[in-house]
Amino acid sequence: MMIEIWSDVACPWCYIGKRRFETALKAFAHRDLVEVQWRSYQLDPALPEHYDGTELSYLSERKGMDAAQLAGMFAHVTEQAAAEGLDYKFDDVVVANSFNAHQLLHLAATQGLADAVKEALLSAHFEHGVDIGSRAELVRIGTAAGLSAGEIHAALDTAQYADAVRHDIAEARTLGVTGVPFFVIDRKYGISGAQPAHLFTQALEQAWQEAHPLTMVAADSGAEVCGPDGCAP
Repeated sequence: MMIEIWSDVACPWCYIGKRRFETALKAFAHRDLVEVQWRSYQLDPALPEHYDGTELSYLSERKGMDAAQLAGMFAHVTEQAAAEGLDYKFDDVVVANSFNAHQLLHLAATQGLADAVKEALLSAHFEHGVDIGSRAELVRIGTAAGLSAGEIHAALDTAQYADAVRHDIAEARTLGVTGVPFFVIDRKYGISGAQPAHLFTQALEQAWQEAHPLTMVAADSGAEVCGPDGCAP
């Protein structure tokens, strides 16, 4: 089973959705046969590489959102994150363009390290106030996950995975994705948002059953069985 997840490193619900999905996947009987592929998406591609301001000022100034409403939203999201074991600190968030972080994720995917790097980037951004637009921080995160500093610098210097990032974003539009996180199972089922874990469980079970229907084996139709009304004599 292939599960593609479109998300942005700068999306708070994407980290919460990741945790809820992982809870469901951990309990899924066929989890060893599930391949997860992280896909790129940017909530604000026009964001400068570095933005001089807080997350609150960014959303209020650039998005026109009310500051009081934002404070309430931050409190709600922080509470939801805490329920998943995440420690959000919106006051410390460094607003930065996530494009290079997505390039790092594509590099990591070539070595089977995408999930580790995705986890590290999300935690760095929302829990530790790390500048995910900083080349030095991306190198630190990548090398901690097992990549070499040289290959990270080379990939970013040459924009090696820039087209792959853009392709993911364009494909999201083709699929009708307008918000993240967005989960696609076997290119057949779409799940929008950070759904509760039990809904991910239902989706995994349904997708698996439909992809692996039970086939009855030819046998003696007169074989004895038990039913609601009792057993055959």
